[in-house]
Amino acid sequence: MVFISNAYAQAAPAAAASGSSQLMSLLPLVLMFVVLYFIMIRPQMKRQKEHKAMIDALAKGDEVVAGGGLLGKVAKVGDVYVSLEVSSGVEVQVQRASVVQILPKGTIK
Repeated sequence: MVFISNAYAQAAPAAAASGSSQLMSLLPLVLMFVVLYFIMIRPQMKRQKEHKAMIDALAKGDEVVAGGGLLGKVAKVGDVYVSLEVSSGVEVQVQRASVVQILPKGTIK
């Protein structure tokens, strides 16, 4: 009995106060989800909507930057693919979704 200590039961908390304490324990979790929505989810949805609008507005002659830094002028626009003229007589096909940015006219010489 030298190495074993005695264990005693503790009194249970009052049952009447448990209803409001459960609500208060859920409040930080709900608050975290609200903050997560406004800081991460909502701005990401806004960026996706802007990117989709930009891709839908692609037209022949636009100067664009594709994924990976490929610069070119739009030669043909399809449903899924876009042909970019990267040099005179050289065309490359890329997916429409890989277009990152539309550049101002005259940027590519």
